[in-house]
Amino acid sequence: MCGTPVVDAIREVDDGGGVPTSRVIVPVFDGVQSLDVTGPHEAFATATSFVGTADGYEIRLVSAVPGPVTTSSGLQLVAEGLPEGEIDTLLVPGGRGARQAPADGWLVTWLRGAAERSRRVVSVCTGAFPLAAAGLLDGLCATTHWRHADELGATHPAVDVTADAIYLRQGRIWTSAGVTAGIDLALALIEVDHGPEVAQDVARELVVFLRRPGGQSQFAGPVWAPPARQPSIKAAQEIIHGDPAADLRVPVLASRVGMSERHFSREFTKALGSPPGDYVEQVRVDVARRLLESEPLLVTAAATRAGFGSAESMRKAFLRRVGVAPDHYRRRFTLTERT
Repeated sequence: MCGTPVVDAIREVDDGGGVPTSRVIVPVFDGVQSLDVTGPHEAFATATSFVGTADGYEIRLVSAVPGPVTTSSGLQLVAEGLPEGEIDTLLVPGGRGARQAPADGWLVTWLRGAAERSRRVVSVCTGAFPLAAAGLLDGLCATTHWRHADELGATHPAVDVTADAIYLRQGRIWTSAGVTAGIDLALALIEVDHGPEVAQDVARELVVFLRRPGGQSQFAGPVWAPPARQPSIKAAQEIIHGDPAADLRVPVLASRVGMSERHFSREFTKALGSPPGDYVEQVRVDVARRLLESEPLLVTAAATRAGFGSAESMRKAFLRRVGVAPDHYRRRFTLTERT
């Protein structure tokens, strides 16, 4: 089922004393996102420090051409040649190079064969793009960085893309959200391999959540719809953005732009892709997010200024749109120091 992070409760370990050293193969390429590689690498290496090398992870960076690989930030990584033999975990990082990987390039071609030799195949961020290009995500739910989720779905329509999950598991295929979500994914894999205690120890060592609350929506910026071409619908947009706290019910908006309610609702939805009520709620949520980030307001005050009828109605809208409650959002993203 798409839409929610999943951790399989079944531990894939040998009850008689753990698993053999797991070979984690990470293909790297110019333009790779460095944290997609180093984040999971640190999580696996930290787990190994707790369970010992005999039961831990052997992480290898590989590439078609051995040697230095330049990441998108300019950091250089050193890769070995492409490996032979069985692979426990095939982890594909993202970055500009992943999104631009041609379907006939070495990465996509190699992934098709390497996936057959792997116990599980995982992607971090836009590492989902080469997996999709290799046909490994066809018919599956998958996630990627929220900014590129629409592109992944449009480019690979056989993939059921969800934009909010931190990570998803579909059998032996795992996909995760952007950048630091690779750490969340690695912790989930560690929990499957070695149990929750080891995963919790690694999370404490790295000072991160074992399971991050909420989804990607809380990190995404406001998504503004472009102005509609139809003058009356564009005017309605301007009314909504100009005063989100005003009475923005459909009868009021329709009357102000000189249209019948039914015609207005139909044309608004056609032009902007969502009904007026949904559009207004999203605008109000975005306004409330900015208020909570930048001003020392009570949630009730932010709800009033953003146009919600009550703090409870804003809470429900936040849970629908952002995945966390307003007070949790404020604590996590506030820009001002409160006394």
